[in-house]
Amino acid sequence: MDETTYTEAELADLDSIARQIDIDAPADRVWELIARPGWYVNDGTAEAEPDLRYEGDVAVVTLASHGKFRFRTVQLDKPRYAAFRWLSTPSRAVSEGTLVEFWIDERAGGGVTLRVVESGFSTLSEDPATWLKEREGNDRGWTEELAVAKAFAESGAARADTRS
Repeated sequence: MDETTYTEAELADLDSIARQIDIDAPADRVWELIARPGWYVNDGTAEAEPDLRYEGDVAVVTLASHGKFRFRTVQLDKPRYAAFRWLSTPSRAVSEGTLVEFWIDERAGGGVTLRVVESGFSTLSEDPATWLKEREGNDRGWTEELAVAKAFAESGAARADTRS
């Protein structure tokens, strides 16, 4: 068991994760993916037809291998910004969860830079060891998920009928 002790400043720094990736695709194509709640819940490939349904304003993504994940759309500003509240996972009951924000920035030479910030891990539990464990998995996961977004957008697999 990791008995690492963090200062308040270190814990504040660990409360969020920020990543980015360059994608050789137009902003509209990247938007088609990131505007979809929970697209980043997958088994290494973004599905063109995910198991996504709505319970009121809550999107429920079901992954056969992992279970149900719930998201609330916070804001969509096509095609530049999308924000979602990650409400629950199979291992965490519904809570206000973390905030997941995406920005799509045009690159001068063509294509875009996709940025993500997931914040609010410290709100998941009063015990830092608990929320740091969830953060650890997501820290590794965002590098993988941005690669999934890149592959999806660059392959042209995106579809135009997402909710926006």
